[in-house]
Amino acid sequence: MRGDWPGTGRFNSALPIPPRMEERVVPGAVDQDRFDRSRRVGWIDLDAVFRSRVLVIGAGALGNEVAKCLALSGFRRITVVDMDHVVGSNLNRCLFFSGEDARAGSSKAESVARGVERLSPDTRARAIVGRIEQLPVQFYEGFDVVLGCLDNISARVHANSHAYLARRPYIDGGMEGLTGKVMVCLPPDGPCIQCGMNKSHAKVAGMRFSCTGEGVVFHEPRLAAEITTTSIVSAVMVRECLKVVSGRTDMVLRNTFYYDGQRNVSEELEVPLDPRCPNHPSDVLQVSENHITSGSVQ
Repeated sequence: MRGDWPGTGRFNSALPIPPRMEERVVPGAVDQDRFDRSRRVGWIDLDAVFRSRVLVIGAGALGNEVAKCLALSGFRRITVVDMDHVVGSNLNRCLFFSGEDARAGSSKAESVARGVERLSPDTRARAIVGRIEQLPVQFYEGFDVVLGCLDNISARVHANSHAYLARRPYIDGGMEGLTGKVMVCLPPDGPCIQCGMNKSHAKVAGMRFSCTGEGVVFHEPRLAAEITTTSIVSAVMVRECLKVVSGRTDMVLRNTFYYDGQRNVSEELEVPLDPRCPNHPSDVLQVSENHITSGSVQ
């Protein structure tokens, strides 16, 4: 308001004109927006996040944490696939499992889907109880990104190849004890999971390792697992998913992210595209020599 400065009788033209009542900022209004802090990260495209259809394969410890991060990040269309059921030893690493789930032997996929919808009311989570290998090839075409939270090499190779065939980005995570890794596979010209495999992987491809020892095809000592490593690996996976759906593939992890919590280090390990990998069509293999290194498959 312009006019006399109170108590002076002098005109002060420097006084700002206050906004009209309907334009005034309500204190704390930004804090009512669930995604206000995410909007402040300039490159995140929240509209794209809200629209994206995400497939999570595996609903164990890693699948729980990935689903949690997806829901809190704003993903509203999530499908979870897992064949397994909840047991008591899952409970110290799995946010969405309860003691009642363990006693009842509830489906992991259904428990995660219910938990996601409780955590984020705007999210619709669908559970599919069964093996990923039993789903049709066209299944992957219904999603924008696929995240693998699997416990065996065979299922990883299956999910990787089918996502690649459908031209869908595949983000794979895994951990054992205090170590973990994440790889992002971007078709059609990026390296994939199978590009980094060798004979050692082939020998154990069909073995289903488990932190609980339940329902395994191949019996090995139970794997060490702890929640902080799971949380780190899942966070990196979902961060990369945010980059992909926001159209920022220029920022996406191009190799394998490796984390070792015991040594307190993280590293990026190169995974070159393998010209002998069956997932890459011949036209993609016409790449420069520096992208193909011999010996990636022994």
